Amino acid sequence: MCTLTLSASIPALKPVECVGSLCPSATPAQYAVFFFGLYLIALGTGGIKPCVSSFGADQFDDTDPKERVKKGSFFNWFYFSINIGALISSSLLVWIQDNAGWGLGFGIPALFMGLAIGSFFSGTPLYRFQKPGGSPITRMCQVLVASFRKWNLKVPEDSSLLYETGDKHSAIEGSRKLDHSDELKCLDKAAVLTDAEIKSGDFSNPWRLCTITQVEELKILIRMFPIWATGIVFSAVYAQMSTMFVEQGMMMDTSIGSLTIPPASLSSFDVISVIFWVPIYDRVIVPIARKFTGKERGFSELQRMGIGLFISVLCMSAAAVVEIRRLQLAKELGLVDKEVAVPLSIFWQIPQYFLLGAAEVCTFIGQLEFFYDQSPDAMRSLCSAFSLLTTSLGNYLSSFILTLVTYFTTKGGQPGWIPDNLNKGHLDYFFWLLAGLSFLNMLVYNVCTMEYKHKKSS
Repeated sequence: MCTLTLSASIPALKPVECVGSLCPSATPAQYAVFFFGLYLIALGTGGIKPCVSSFGADQFDDTDPKERVKKGSFFNWFYFSINIGALISSSLLVWIQDNAGWGLGFGIPALFMGLAIGSFFSGTPLYRFQKPGGSPITRMCQVLVASFRKWNLKVPEDSSLLYETGDKHSAIEGSRKLDHSDELKCLDKAAVLTDAEIKSGDFSNPWRLCTITQVEELKILIRMFPIWATGIVFSAVYAQMSTMFVEQGMMMDTSIGSLTIPPASLSSFDVISVIFWVPIYDRVIVPIARKFTGKERGFSELQRMGIGLFISVLCMSAAAVVEIRRLQLAKELGLVDKEVAVPLSIFWQIPQYFLLGAAEVCTFIGQLEFFYDQSPDAMRSLCSAFSLLTTSLGNYLSSFILTLVTYFTTKGGQPGWIPDNLNKGHLDYFFWLLAGLSFLNMLVYNVCTMEYKHKKSS
């Protein structure tokens, strides 16, 4: 943020101001400083996001029932605070950047990031630290290599014959031992003791012999993969908030009296929806659900994510219904061949944003909880990073679906579902397609959850 602030404030680092309609381009050095700042933000975000939720949850003791309940609330309020920041940045900071300049607009976040760093380090004496267990990717590779080397060996029926450290602590620093599971027995070969290893008593080479806990770490990740994959489709639906919802809003009545609402600004309703739903979920829905389910958190993480996937189907259906009504008005008023907005208030989009916010609260926060609780102790940050990866892959999937739809619906000179003039298209078909994909994704998710087996720590 400091680099971007300098880029927007120092005359030598920012382009010359426009003269009328003539805007001189930036110099290579100015581009370099600007993009260096952007890439630093990307690098910092990649370091913060996977770790901050895991580190925060580490502050709660799993052995204490009261703290275990509070940990469930932590993920809710953590996501709540993120959206408070998003609301401020998309409203107040945008106004400052437009009216007071980009230098001040970047400088204020830079100042608060400095305060945040100071606040973070000031709490160091109070934190609970988990011991780092080394590279989880290295440990996974060791299991694969060791099992491949022992491919011809037979896995004993008695799992107690597989290798594990003799004491009560795991060989992986900062991790509890994991109980053996019967799935993916081919990976158990990595923990099979050979006669030569028993005779020599040398069990120190993890590329030849792994503990049961190390093998179970990889098994857990493989079991989590189908659940993780269903999050990609949800993220593709979520991506519509900044793409097709905006396109739809541009062809609707964006005026309120003398004011004109930018269609992209309606995404603030999603943020407001999250801010609304988090307290409702944590303080109202969870206590009620707890009485019926008997679970500390009201719903399990998997149930919560399933509810979110169902709401995403409703969200896409609501968007399709609004588009159907918009196209009906365009036909009635003879606007089909005109690339003009239809006199249907943009506020009819609020329900779909509101539903998307509710789905986000259930699915994204549920993912944070699931990947933290079910991941091995020494892999929590890695698994949190995997959960965040669904967002980026969802955006790619959304672009891929849009490309396929455009290709197949424009054959034979047809305008297609999503032409430049949406009044001639069928954006509603695209929304119904996503609703259908979301429904199929929900069914696949239900099958995956029925087959999923939770981890068992010793």
